This record gives sequence, structure tokens and C-alpha cells, in this order.
Amino acid sequence: MTTVLASLVAVFGTLVGSLSTYLFQRRTAERSEAVARVERLRQERLTAYSAYAGAVTDLKRGMITLWFRRNRTPRDEESLFTALLESDRLGAAAETAAFRLRLVADDPGLRPLMDAISDKLGEITHAQDRRSLVEIERDFEQRVRSFIDAAADRLG
Repeated sequence: MTTVLASLVAVFGTLVGSLSTYLFQRRTAERSEAVARVERLRQERLTAYSAYAGAVTDLKRGMITLWFRRNRTPRDEESLFTALLESDRLGAAAETAAFRLRLVADDPGLRPLMDAISDKLGEITHAQDRRSLVEIERDFEQRVRSFIDAAADRLG
């Protein structure tokens, strides 16, 4: 009887040990998976933030080139058309980057900053002279910096 009881205690101890090991490993795996998920999301957001900032900066450059070609005397229609096509392509790329950013990191705090950047981009085509263009560009760059600072805070 003692042998049977000892065997049962040994089997029960083994089962309890195996169960506790399983539960501990499962909890550790779940924790590791959660940390990995958070880090992947952080990396996705970082990529989306930087892609958006780069895309709107490229668009600004393209729009300024277009502005100069429109205001050149004499006007070269071919280079103007080329600049218009490039500006349109860069606009589509910036819009795509904005869509991706909203999908990956839809943050109500960033939307007004993104809208402010878009508003400033829209002003480029209405610049009256080179001085106002430089002022618009300076304001644009400040708005992009504000966006980047806010995005960096969210990446924490």
C-alpha cells in the first residue's frame, strides 16, 4: 500500500509540475508575443510617420519647382508640363502616405497637424512673389517639425 501511495504521489507531483511548467511557459510566451506585437506596431508607426513627412516634403519641393516654372519669363510650356506631372505624382504619393498613416496610427492629435501641413502646401500655388514663397516654405517646414515632434512623442 505504501508503494502504491508513493507512486500516486509521484505521479501527482509530476502532473502538477508539468501543469505549472506549461502554465508558466504559456504566460511567458503570451507576454513575449504581446511585447513583439507592440514593437511591430511601433515600427509600423515610425515608418508611416517618416514616410508621410518625406512625402509631403517631396511634394513641397515639386510644387515650388512648379511655381518657379509658372512664373519664369519667358514661360517654357514643356518644362511647365513636366513640373506639373511631377507635382501631381508627388501629390499622389503624399496622399498615399497620409492614408497609410491614418490606417496604422489614426491619432486625433496628429490630424490637425497633418491638415495644417496640407493647408500650407495649398498656399504655395498662390504665392505672389519669391518673398512670400520663402515665407510659406518656412511655415511649412515649421509645421512638419511640429508633426515630427508630436509623432516622436507618440513613439515614446
